[in-house]
Amino acid sequence: MPDREQSKIQELELLYKISSILNQSLDFENVAHPILEVVESTMGVEHATLTLYNRHTGEISIEIAEGLSSRQARKGRYKVGEGITGRVVETGKPVIIPSVGKDPDFLDRTGRGKDENKAFLCVPVIMEHQVIGAFSADVKDPVEDELPEKLRLLEIIAQMLAAALKLRREAREETEILKAENERLTLELKDRFKPDNIIGRSSEMLRVYDQIDQVSRSPLPALIVGEVGTGKGLVAEAIHYRSDRSMGPFVRVHCASMPESVLDRELFGIERGALVGVVSETPGRVEQAVDGTLFLDEVGELSPNLQVKLLRLLQQGEVERIGARIAKKVNVRVIAATTKNLQQMVEEGNFREDLYYQLHIFPIYVPPLRNRKTDIVLLADHFVEHYCRLVGKNVRRLARTTINMLMSYPWPGNVRELENGIERAVLVADEDVIYPHHFPTTLQTAETSDTPVSGNLKRMVEAYEKDIICDALKSSKGKVAAAARSLSTTPRILTYKIKQLDIDLAAFGK
Repeated sequence: MPDREQSKIQELELLYKISSILNQSLDFENVAHPILEVVESTMGVEHATLTLYNRHTGEISIEIAEGLSSRQARKGRYKVGEGITGRVVETGKPVIIPSVGKDPDFLDRTGRGKDENKAFLCVPVIMEHQVIGAFSADVKDPVEDELPEKLRLLEIIAQMLAAALKLRREAREETEILKAENERLTLELKDRFKPDNIIGRSSEMLRVYDQIDQVSRSPLPALIVGEVGTGKGLVAEAIHYRSDRSMGPFVRVHCASMPESVLDRELFGIERGALVGVVSETPGRVEQAVDGTLFLDEVGELSPNLQVKLLRLLQQGEVERIGARIAKKVNVRVIAATTKNLQQMVEEGNFREDLYYQLHIFPIYVPPLRNRKTDIVLLADHFVEHYCRLVGKNVRRLARTTINMLMSYPWPGNVRELENGIERAVLVADEDVIYPHHFPTTLQTAETSDTPVSGNLKRMVEAYEKDIICDALKSSKGKVAAAARSLSTTPRILTYKIKQLDIDLAAFGK
């Protein structure tokens, strides 16, 4: 068989072997070394090397090489246009150096020697019309006539490597996209529970935000004190999602909602066989919160026995399941909340003093709604918008008398009571404005809603009429004609009513 035909068969066998290796894995790192080994053994070359161009640093460095130590590979770095490799990357054209010992452009950065009896072949690796690197090899004791053929074969192999590198780049980019999306979702989750999203701009709430910011940077326990419905759970969530535990779980337990025996199992877990009917071990909420935060709502309701277990968790970082002989170490941050005066409970002997001081390291006091009047309308508007989206209504605002009523009411149930009241008002409102009669009767008094005392029909009708006209003028920004159209009346009649009811028209145009 002629030498040329034999050479073609060897070439096809080489390309087939490389193709087979590439089909074994999409991960380029897994197939790169076997490909270079096949290239060297079949083509009779040495130090087969793949260098890649980094678009961010502008540097060309060795990605993978045969026969080079890791130290030698680290030295193989070039700028674009520098040395033979840099020139190939810059021009996109292959290069044959018949004798590296005689060529001044061969820099020998890797230190394998400038031997006059060694040739150097270098071809570009091109992906989507852009040079992304170079593929090179040494030929010892070269036959000069054979070098162009070897160079051509290296070019074909470089194209095959480029296809594999494209898959790797796409996989890396997809991984980076997923990582970026994960980071975005994490930030979005943090933003959802950040203090800015706890509605309120009063000076009392600004102090709470400062305290949240301070305590979130600490691993110590925190105690949140406030009346029912003030939003202690939101404060606890804000602390968790602003802390370095934000990627861990946030586990909530309401200590007043279960009997002691049930709460003990719920919090600390139970070993298999510890009680009749328990056929498998069950981790408690403490273990579920590992690497995250355990939020104990109404911690003042804990029994003396559970107070001891909680103290052990805070002091030693240990949890002991029911029926267990050995305590288990856990990494959990505890945030507690209470509506009770724990200090008074300590004095009365109903709460452990040592546990109180463990929890009271950093107390946060959430003010009642009656002490943050300036936040009431902000909260009301927020809840109106929320429940309108929920039930598909288009309530645009609160009537003037509604605002007066909300500001005058003492809100014993705090923010939770306000939210429930707004939810009801949105459900029953047939118009795009919420009036006092849309709220529960407990809020509707003559004093809180600006309603005249019963028994004077004329005054009651005038007050209602004035309220409707003021709302229309507010929507039209003081334009009488527009307000008249919205009320299905004429500007002349409306102007008469404005004068009769002593409405300050100028106030609505501001």
